[in-house]
Amino acid sequence: MTNDSMKKIALLLCFSALMFAAANAQPAKTEILWDNWGVPHIYGKTTAGMYYAFGWAQMHNHADLILQLYGEARGRAAEYWGKNFLQGDEIVQKLNLGQVSQKVYDEQYPEYKTYLDAFVKGINAYAKAHPEAISEKYKQILPVIPQDVIAHTINILAVDFIAADNIYGSIREASRGSNAMAIAAGRSASKHAMLMANPHLPWQGFFTFFEAHLNAPGFSAYGTTLVGLPVLAIAFNNNLGWTHTVNPNNNSTRYELTLKDNGYLLDGAVVPFETRTVTIKIKQDDGTMKEEQLVCKYAKQGPVIAEKKDKAYAVRISGIDNAYFNEQYHKMAKASNFAEFETAVKMLQMPMFNLIYADRAGNIMYLDGGDMPVHATGDFWFWHDIVDGTSSKYIWSKILPYKNLPKLFDPSTGFVQNSNDVPWTCTYPTVLNPKNYPAYIAPEGWYARDFRDQHAMNMVKNNHSITFDDLVGYKLNTELETADRYLDSLLKAVAEHPDTIALKAAKVLKAWDRHADAGSRGTILWIQWCNDMHPDSVYKNPWELANPASTPNGLKYPGYAVRKLKQAANEVIKRFGSLDPAWGDFNRFRSGDIDLPGNGASSTYGSYRAVGFRYDNKDKKFRAVVGDSYVAITEFGKPVKAMVSLSYGNASQTGSKHIGDQLKLMSEKKLRPALLTKADILKNMEEREELDFK
Repeated sequence: MTNDSMKKIALLLCFSALMFAAANAQPAKTEILWDNWGVPHIYGKTTAGMYYAFGWAQMHNHADLILQLYGEARGRAAEYWGKNFLQGDEIVQKLNLGQVSQKVYDEQYPEYKTYLDAFVKGINAYAKAHPEAISEKYKQILPVIPQDVIAHTINILAVDFIAADNIYGSIREASRGSNAMAIAAGRSASKHAMLMANPHLPWQGFFTFFEAHLNAPGFSAYGTTLVGLPVLAIAFNNNLGWTHTVNPNNNSTRYELTLKDNGYLLDGAVVPFETRTVTIKIKQDDGTMKEEQLVCKYAKQGPVIAEKKDKAYAVRISGIDNAYFNEQYHKMAKASNFAEFETAVKMLQMPMFNLIYADRAGNIMYLDGGDMPVHATGDFWFWHDIVDGTSSKYIWSKILPYKNLPKLFDPSTGFVQNSNDVPWTCTYPTVLNPKNYPAYIAPEGWYARDFRDQHAMNMVKNNHSITFDDLVGYKLNTELETADRYLDSLLKAVAEHPDTIALKAAKVLKAWDRHADAGSRGTILWIQWCNDMHPDSVYKNPWELANPASTPNGLKYPGYAVRKLKQAANEVIKRFGSLDPAWGDFNRFRSGDIDLPGNGASSTYGSYRAVGFRYDNKDKKFRAVVGDSYVAITEFGKPVKAMVSLSYGNASQTGSKHIGDQLKLMSEKKLRPALLTKADILKNMEEREELDFK
């Protein structure tokens, strides 16, 4: 036998052995390491396996909530749970989200369809493995299908965030907002760029965040997303990170149509509606089912969402059928440098939101993002109002290209920030000029009118060597910017218009620390005075773009302000028993048996730590219900360093010990380290799961 023949036989035997081993090998396991804050650290053998585990993990912590949200996105929630869900069902049906989500699913590229399908498989696999963990009333949603996830994504981003005002006439939930800040290497004490992520949303339901750490070959990212979404929406990796803030935009339009002869007037002619009839089932209190016929009408402008006498109202929503949202966010999280990241962002699949970015190379970026309609006429306020539906010239069809959106990359100021205000104030001194952009993009003037944007500029503008701890301190800052604008003028006014009760109130306010910390005394009095003042009576000097961090200021009518202080003082004494109750005695962080002193205040008063408290009938105090949700402070050094928190905890499922378990951190104004290495995760591990994914 020749040497060549022996080599061939040996190679054949090796190949056969490898094939035998592969045939008898156990399936690759995907691993979830749960840390002691209920955060899943997922290690997938494949990217699809990672997303499978992501679906599983979301169900682990939020099963009932996820199934409810998907039921709502189907437009069948009233059928499942009763009449309280009827209005939402009608909107879903009028917008035809079932057909839209099917269209989006059909347009997915194979790779990303695989990831979406895997996420859904993980959801259903968890439900099958743990039926005891799911409430009976939500099991009827199973099995979940990919179109449910897509419809839910549209329901959150396009329907609620963009079009809630135009659909419902007002925002359905408490106000939503966000803070964000990026510090360039040149302004950082460590010479590493830093990023602050801080969305402010209601602490329940639709807007609940889920924190996770996703890993697969060639992919590693840490961040958060809204429950039920299949990708991280705010995240960082070893090279870069991004966050979002709600931006003032008119990416949806409400048109007033004039009805005539079973149609509507358009350019002087009567145009018939396109219609379809849907049967909506409504579960009654006694368990029986009632059926109603809903006639859905469609005009050239879009779906008709309301009718009143001889008028109908149609809504047009930008980005409602964006097909590649999941693909864009996967690519953003996978990107290793700005060029790759920007390529993903240019897809413009997120229909709204500012984007704030930082990376290991020291770069920072601000983008006033979203699918902004192109208009031939009208300014921001024209499109913010109800638009004449009798003329086709107002029916838009194109969006602004990426190159035309307001943005800054590495400005000489060394930082960018946004707290829901106009793009022109994204850094200080200002760089972007509204005159260089279409008037319909954003108003030229002060928009948010709650001083957070200005407070951010004032915290940063004089610090040219910002440390990581400085950035954490900025985020947790509870100082009320309104006090810096008006308090000195108010104290002067009291001296000029003395009154016994007003003098006592002024003494309290003079000693006040101007913060909304738990022990702050004077905050309640100050906020009561702010609430009692008519907005038009406050500002002596109005806001101006040339001085965006110090205007408006001063008191327009000092005598009136003193009378209102006297009124506020009497109200505080009557309600709280003294002029100077401690803020945290009456404003609480609560969940189940947890009841802790609160801090932070509504952004209306200029608190960067924005927290909204709602009256609690239990004991006539107030409990936090909206505001500071997820926080991530990241420094892009070697290695990456991050401190995080999720105010209300990373779970909502009944029985989970992680419901509200981070409120103590919030009460103490602390963050926790993000666990980014397997060694650190294992030191803080609560549970390990191994999943089979084929």
